[in-house]
Amino acid sequence: MADESPLIRSLRAAVAAAPGDVPLRLHFAELLLAEGRNDEAVAEAAVALQHAPGDADARALMVRAMGMPAVQPRKPAPAPVPEEAESAAAPVPEEPDEPAPVSGTPAPSFDWDAAEQQVQDLVGPRFLDAPQADGGEGTAGDAAAWDVDAPGAVRLADVGGMDEVKERLEAAFLAPMRNPELRRLYGKSLRGGLLLYGPPGCGKTFIARAVAGELGANFLTVSLSDVLDMWIGASEKNIHDIFETARRQAPCVVFLDELDALGAKRSRTHHSGLRNVVNQLLTELDGIASGAGNEGVFVLAATNVPWDVDIALRRPGRLDRTLLVLPPDAAARESILRYHLRERPIEAVDLGKLVKATEDFSGADLAHVCETAAEAALLDSARSGSVRLITTKDLLGAAKQIKPSTEPWFAAARNVAMFANEGGLYDDLLAHLKRKRKL
Repeated sequence: MADESPLIRSLRAAVAAAPGDVPLRLHFAELLLAEGRNDEAVAEAAVALQHAPGDADARALMVRAMGMPAVQPRKPAPAPVPEEAESAAAPVPEEPDEPAPVSGTPAPSFDWDAAEQQVQDLVGPRFLDAPQADGGEGTAGDAAAWDVDAPGAVRLADVGGMDEVKERLEAAFLAPMRNPELRRLYGKSLRGGLLLYGPPGCGKTFIARAVAGELGANFLTVSLSDVLDMWIGASEKNIHDIFETARRQAPCVVFLDELDALGAKRSRTHHSGLRNVVNQLLTELDGIASGAGNEGVFVLAATNVPWDVDIALRRPGRLDRTLLVLPPDAAARESILRYHLRERPIEAVDLGKLVKATEDFSGADLAHVCETAAEAALLDSARSGSVRLITTKDLLGAAKQIKPSTEPWFAAARNVAMFANEGGLYDDLLAHLKRKRKL
């Protein structure tokens, strides 16, 4: 602002560079309050409370900035006395209205409960207690125990780059769902299955959430730990309950994470319990167990090793469409880097150079690059005693130290694409390896 003093401007810049420094932010809020800018002081105190919810100075500053009067603490209500004991009860002396403060212990100046009621819109609860069912804790076998996320705000437009992935999703999965008239004309069922595969850390889960957002559908994530149970038959019941929940919450996207663990090849599985899990999963994908079928239930699955998935899961009518999710392209890498640098103190970062230096990096690798560069700048600042911003040199140095985590995956996938590509299952992987001259 043009009318700000140089001190205010300097502190505002310092707070922006170190958003987690609570004492600095409170000092800035005190100066704002001294200049009569109470609303800004309230906002700064609210941010300080988000970083340090129990900070007494931040609470006191919030109260002063909001102009709240000091309220004496309420006295607790006396314990009830049974009627038959009233006559025998000894008279209880009344407490003085103003108890003498204990030496060295300041008396509370206002009612914290009342203060929390007035600032609850500014500082939300940090943790929420999960409600308990009337019958005690829920069990994994109860259909009501499965957490279904409401339709999210994530869309495919939020996925940076990956235009080829988006086009294939649109053609094979989304366009029929968005056009009910055409779907009825061509007899397209409102159900589907799609298997996402590729190297780890490349955004398969994020893409699945984006698909659910595009469909306006609920989202239910399933992993191996959600299904397996020590009791005979309980694992199969868990899978049935998951799909029953999805059918009741339709339209719903069921996301099977790490499908190679849930649906491993039965020929390689020596434990009968795991084979039964795959059999039950096949039954649920067909909708045989439910008279209404899987109308409105969309099954997405993700795996790093599709060659370890039971072939029966990939036949037509089940997870019959396969999509290769490759490491982020240049546009996606730029979006990911911008996201991970958005709250870090940076100076004149050349994203073009950084994007070129991080080819074949996964999304997780790019986050690690930003973290490593931040550590280097932090260490220099600690040694010199003055804050140093993150530069292009820090980021390029971090990228040089880190090897793409996708390389081992492509080394293993190369053999599969060359020698085990039955029926053209991995034609897209083969084409990518040829483009990258890795064959």
